[in-house]
Amino acid sequence: MLDLLDHSLRSSPERPAVLGTTRTGRTRVRATRGELAGLADAYASSLFARGLRPGDTVGVAVRPGPRALAVLLSLWRLGLRGAVLDPGAGPDVLRARLASVRPSLVLADAAAQAVAGWARPLAARARLALPPLDELGPVATVGRRLPGCAPALGRADARVPSFDHGDGDAVIVFTSGTTSRPRAVVHTRSGLAAGMSTVAALFRARPGEPVAGGTFFVLVPALAQGAPVALPARSPKVLVRQLQRLRPQATYLTPPQLRDALNADARFTGRVWTGSAPAGAELLGRVRAAGAAEAWGVYALTELFPAAAVESRDKAAYTGAGDLVGDPLPGVEVRTEAGQLLLSGPAARNRYLGEDPDPWVRTGDRAHLDASGRIVLEGRCKDMVLRRAENIYPGLYEPSLHVPGVELAVLVGVPAGDGDERLVAVVQPRPGHDESRLRAALAGPLRRMGSARPDALLFADVPLSGRSRKPDRAATARLAAERLGTAGSA
Repeated sequence: MLDLLDHSLRSSPERPAVLGTTRTGRTRVRATRGELAGLADAYASSLFARGLRPGDTVGVAVRPGPRALAVLLSLWRLGLRGAVLDPGAGPDVLRARLASVRPSLVLADAAAQAVAGWARPLAARARLALPPLDELGPVATVGRRLPGCAPALGRADARVPSFDHGDGDAVIVFTSGTTSRPRAVVHTRSGLAAGMSTVAALFRARPGEPVAGGTFFVLVPALAQGAPVALPARSPKVLVRQLQRLRPQATYLTPPQLRDALNADARFTGRVWTGSAPAGAELLGRVRAAGAAEAWGVYALTELFPAAAVESRDKAAYTGAGDLVGDPLPGVEVRTEAGQLLLSGPAARNRYLGEDPDPWVRTGDRAHLDASGRIVLEGRCKDMVLRRAENIYPGLYEPSLHVPGVELAVLVGVPAGDGDERLVAVVQPRPGHDESRLRAALAGPLRRMGSARPDALLFADVPLSGRSRKPDRAATARLAAERLGTAGSA
């Protein structure tokens, strides 16, 4: 897919590739296809001139956009392994995981260097942190160089020879993984290519028509299929204007981005995709009601992307217990072991850094397959609540709490002081929805939970965490514990 993208960029250099937006929502071209290819050429030449060779590791701390994509293309061409330095992973994790593979070079933009340096206290408020980058390896600045930044990567006229890279490592991504011990996920070139191809088959982008999305797994397949990609505005109000003017054929936003956009009265066109965090039938239904022809939830992991997908109508029609995430995508193999979902396939990670290859990914999710072979999640293995000697898995019951007017709903356990736990439903109302009416609407679903009925129902904003802005269950449990003294029973 990356080889196809490189060829595609050069075949129509004058056409727009990456789009941005003004505050009024007007589209602006951030890079043409030719400019993107030229930038990748320059980076590859500079990295080769610095002595980097196939198999070397390069740390990457560059915000999504044309430069980050050009860096990825240059690493691919040279057979280098990119280690994504995510400021949401935390400095201790990055130091520990890179101890055995010290990068030959760290490529960082000015923003990343600020997070690791003078802006560290400010970044910490947003739960972003990087260690001093020069602790990881030599640093070069990509993009605009500000005072205090490392020397620029620069340009070189070195001729880059053709390499046969085989199936070497392509990328390392740091994640909390499927256990409490943070891991570094290693994808090979074939695994990365397989994942990109699966996304391309899902998106089916039409050439020349814009796609909205900011991740590499939107940018690469869409651009390879000839579609320009618009980076979504961060402000929900600006995003609403951007979507109105752009009218994209497909849009990828995370569930928090979707909720913010919907609350700002966004209208959608074409197909809308969401993933990285749970997306219930109610959220997908709101997206379709806001104009989308289709609204899809994608189940994906850092270790295997994507694994399954489900359209809003199928999700809404499902009446069983748990969260339907859809049919396994082509090539994905599924089995369960002691209730835990295991996945395998061409796009699966090769291994965790420092460990032996393993074809099966232990997802950490409890799940079963329904009569049609679709994956139904039952919650995280580690999220079990033990109440009165009964094991309760929140994921089995949380979907039923997403009645109209509910933005988010999670079930958490709060210590009861005697080794037992109290089960608490923490519900975040959508803006403008009355809590008393929501309590009445939730009465039926709560009754139907039987022995898993919560001990208390709290209305509050659900804390989020991580780059995907998933519900932070630990923080939610602390919030519930603080407020239980004034909460009523469910």
